[in-house]
Amino acid sequence: MNWNLIWPILIVVLSNTFYNICMKSMPNDVNPFGALMITYIVAAIISAIIFIYMVGPSNVVFEISKLNWTSIILALAIVGLEVGYVFVYRAGWTVSTASVVANIGLACVLVAVGYFLYRENVSFNQILGIIVCMIGLILISF
Repeated sequence: MNWNLIWPILIVVLSNTFYNICMKSMPNDVNPFGALMITYIVAAIISAIIFIYMVGPSNVVFEISKLNWTSIILALAIVGLEVGYVFVYRAGWTVSTASVVANIGLACVLVAVGYFLYRENVSFNQILGIIVCMIGLILISF
């Protein structure tokens, strides 16, 4: 298998593992928006350092000028994702179940998004996979 396909998925899995551990471990008496503010400040600093290193200081303004509405909507989506997970875990979901349920739901929604928004083909196997996921959601609920 092509390493260029593997390493990004490994980063997603590793990062998502730490993400869920941190979200589950956040103290209940901490205001989630205060915690997220610190998280975003640290993430912004790290991103800025990597960004400037990659494009060079003289190209920062030019590279930022290429951005469009997606950065703003992505920020809203990220805040929703983060706050959602904070409250999922505070509501009592387990780490082993919450992420599975959320990701199965996401996978099913993204099949429809791919079809309607990006004109991606939906195969019989994908439809069968959605059905299997729905059965899995029922089984995981018991």
